Amino acid sequence: MITNDEELLQAIKNGEDSLLELKDLRFKGNKVIDPDSRSIADEFAAMANSNSGTFIFGVDDKSRVITGIAQEYLDIVETWLRTICNDHIDPPLNCVIRKKTIFDEDSRNIIIVDIPKSLFVHQSPDGYFYRIGSSKRKMTTELLARLIQQRSQTRLIRFDEQSVPGSTLSDLSPKLWEKFKSPLTNFSDEDFLLKLKLVTKDEGNNIVPTVSGILMATEEPQNFINNAYIQAVSYRGLERNANYQLDALDITGPLDEQIEKALFFVKKNMKIAARKIPERQDIPQYSINAVFEAIVNAVAHRDYSIYGSKIRLHMFDDRLEIFSPGNIPNTMTIDSLPLRQSARNELVTSLLAKCSVKNTVGLTIERTHIMDKRGEGVPIILSESLRLSGKKPEYKLLDDSELMLTIFAANNN
Repeated sequence: MITNDEELLQAIKNGEDSLLELKDLRFKGNKVIDPDSRSIADEFAAMANSNSGTFIFGVDDKSRVITGIAQEYLDIVETWLRTICNDHIDPPLNCVIRKKTIFDEDSRNIIIVDIPKSLFVHQSPDGYFYRIGSSKRKMTTELLARLIQQRSQTRLIRFDEQSVPGSTLSDLSPKLWEKFKSPLTNFSDEDFLLKLKLVTKDEGNNIVPTVSGILMATEEPQNFINNAYIQAVSYRGLERNANYQLDALDITGPLDEQIEKALFFVKKNMKIAARKIPERQDIPQYSINAVFEAIVNAVAHRDYSIYGSKIRLHMFDDRLEIFSPGNIPNTMTIDSLPLRQSARNELVTSLLAKCSVKNTVGLTIERTHIMDKRGEGVPIILSESLRLSGKKPEYKLLDDSELMLTIFAANNN
């Protein structure tokens, strides 16, 4: 990121390269007519797919003269750029758009767009592009496959340990990450965060949050990773129909709080039957321990690299369904889930294993810490649910991109 006028003027003087693009603008009425928005979308995506870089609008790329942007057009250009990033690039591009006035011989306005190297592979209107030098190139099928693989869970640096573009160290909340400290911790805050991998060093040697840092130590992770929340809905009856919706909540916050809030949502919306056998006994629709394990597994093991896919928790009169984005990790199968243990997000699971189970929802969970790394979660889900409802929960893999768990309700009408 270019931070001062001297650096900015020198970059313009040096001209375009792998990390810098200069663009002059032409207008007709209140619209940008040149360059074409499709072309800019291709250029933005190419940069994000390759490196962190900067676009400067209001500069002629050939003469390197600052042509400027009239004051009345600044908001128009900003809106045009945001539309390109949000509507013309898939997944939408997270970038920083800055208006700036240059004072040298005259005062002229420019707009700077800082594009970080992305966690994702972006498609633009004309395909998939990457950047070589000062120009973009269309990706071959082989290069695209390799890049997707590099930015997936199979790379050497796991997805949950990678830096999050657009985030800074100040985005992490001390009150959220200090819970991971022990009385014996004697590192500086920066060293502690690095050792815990809540932060890492990016290509510019800046300390920035990791995916796990954002998920565990920010108040609103979805502001950085837009799919990092749980959609919870309770329906009357057996169908997924908005007309019969009883309760709904988008559950946000750090992951440990999401788990707690989701469990409370289930408790609030499930039915409790009373029976005399021979004394009064309350029979809940679902085993709270089983639901707890199911929510923890969904939050801990989902694939956070799938853009736009959230965990969905849907309740009906006869069942509870949890949809978790991503295929089953590694070589596991549906049949092997109760027998084997495998973590897609090693760092997230280790952090959740350090989080104590809270009792603020008034429920008794047979666990002192949220995550159990002994592989007992799925067996608990299966055995406790079967004992309560008489029907074994079912796991299904949907289109190799989403794991669905159905827990059947106890017959307590």
